[in-house]
Amino acid sequence: MVSIIIPFKNTAHFLSECLNSIQDQTYGNWEVLAVNDYSEDDSYELLSQYASRDARIRVFQNKGSGIIPALQTAYVHVQGEFITRMDSDDIMKPNRLDVMAKSLKKHGKGHIAVGQVKYFSERGISAGYDRYEKWINHLTATGRNYSEIYKECVIPSPCWMVHRSDFEYCNGFSPNRYPEDYDLTFRFYEMGFKIIPCAHVLHLWRDYDTRTSRTHEHYAQNYFLDIKIHYFLRLDHNPSRPLVVWGAGFKGKKISKVLLEKGIDFTWLCDNPNKINKKIYGKEMKHFKTMELFRNPQTIITVANEDAQIEIEAYLHQLGHKPMDDYFFFC
Repeated sequence: MVSIIIPFKNTAHFLSECLNSIQDQTYGNWEVLAVNDYSEDDSYELLSQYASRDARIRVFQNKGSGIIPALQTAYVHVQGEFITRMDSDDIMKPNRLDVMAKSLKKHGKGHIAVGQVKYFSERGISAGYDRYEKWINHLTATGRNYSEIYKECVIPSPCWMVHRSDFEYCNGFSPNRYPEDYDLTFRFYEMGFKIIPCAHVLHLWRDYDTRTSRTHEHYAQNYFLDIKIHYFLRLDHNPSRPLVVWGAGFKGKKISKVLLEKGIDFTWLCDNPNKINKKIYGKEMKHFKTMELFRNPQTIITVANEDAQIEIEAYLHQLGHKPMDDYFFFC
């Protein structure tokens, strides 16, 4: 059985499409555990109507407040061997559960089934979301999602499936750390779970102005940076190697400030002539070619411009530096 966990809040306008797409799955051995997070519209009543007609759907009231307590509330009641999430405003492709469950059965424990995603919106998709869709689908097609984990969340929160025992091994929904989907992705990475490549679009991701990831403070940029720094220091940072931060924009300043607060020594580089030799937070900015003076450094790159990233990566490649060991893109 596949246990599908759905937190919901004020999504009555989209719920029927979501639930219908689950009921239309070619894989029928599933259960829905939906948790109402204090909806003020007709979401709870609508979901309760579905539950009254389909015994596979159960509805609960959130024991706390917010997505993480809602996920925890649902998880207490799961009965399935496989665990997955679903957003109450999205749509599953008819073969999603079938493809994912078969992948897990074939590859066994220690693996994560993922699927490609497609954004849709009544007003059209922005260039930024189009780039993100292409980026994450390219990673998913090859199963190389972890290779760029410090850029963005590399596993879409509503489009993964794992064995229940594996999920519990990495503490499931227990940590109260937002963004919760990115945190879970890092814990999958930490535990060494292998991502199964997938060439199929399995999930339709709805975009609109009031969706949670656009409006809630827990999904603001600072929260993402906090998680990146937390897991980098925990999983990939080697204190015996020189640490370098490259870039003095918003992200570079935020990361450098956190490192200073933690008392972690680093060298701050940039290629902006207006900032070289200047001090920020009392830390002097160095010319990027200072990199060549270090022996075996680790570099956090915070430069957002894509053309500049290509140039930086080419430069580091000339120095013999390798991604996800010697350098890490944080944007």
